[in-house]
Amino acid sequence: MPDLHELKQKVYSANMSLPRHGLVLFTWGNVSGIDRDAGLVVIKPSGVSYDELSPENMAVVDMSGNAVGGALRPSSDTQTHLALYRAFPEIGGVVHTHSTYATAFAQAGAAIKPLGTTHADYFYGEIPVTRPLKKKEIKGEYELETGNVIIETLKGKNPMNIPAALVRGHGPFAWGKTPEEAAHNAVVLEEVAKMASIVYSISPVKGGLTKAAGISRALLERHYLRKHGKDAYYGQ
Repeated sequence: MPDLHELKQKVYSANMSLPRHGLVLFTWGNVSGIDRDAGLVVIKPSGVSYDELSPENMAVVDMSGNAVGGALRPSSDTQTHLALYRAFPEIGGVVHTHSTYATAFAQAGAAIKPLGTTHADYFYGEIPVTRPLKKKEIKGEYELETGNVIIETLKGKNPMNIPAALVRGHGPFAWGKTPEEAAHNAVVLEEVAKMASIVYSISPVKGGLTKAAGISRALLERHYLRKHGKDAYYGQ
């Protein structure tokens, strides 16, 4: 098996950033990373407390989900991660959490509209929410179908422009070019969801979340493209 020491270290560090930023309690989250040349994914082991994690006990699976390294079973969400990796070759890391505010939007079945420039710095439009899973999907290959419904929701979109989605009734998934970037995007997603929740509480309307119109398309594009466009100028 290829030497995955560096990837294991990165996946471990990204996993450990989740409790540090208040995104997970107990074992409620996981990060993975992929070595596309080797066709292998490193992911948090299932049900293991964060204080018991180490780079060495990260689980390793092939693209079908077969365990090929490590003594511990991989996360129960592994098939969701694998579905995203297979569908989107740009993705190098995936994160799932049950962070409070993003999960609340998922449970409400509500997408997060671009209400301000913090959102626009990372997400080139609305953060979508999936349709509900059908009964046969829940009773079948549930984790795989969770990945499939995210992929369905992102149809026609560039996943790197909208690096997160809310699985209805479940919680958020985020991704990036690396495990570290995916974890960073998950932290931003939670903060954006928190801000949006406060906006909605300030400006509620009957029968809907808010009367706040959100930012203009021009402001959304300016903020997103100054960080991510071909002529980006944000940072050093």
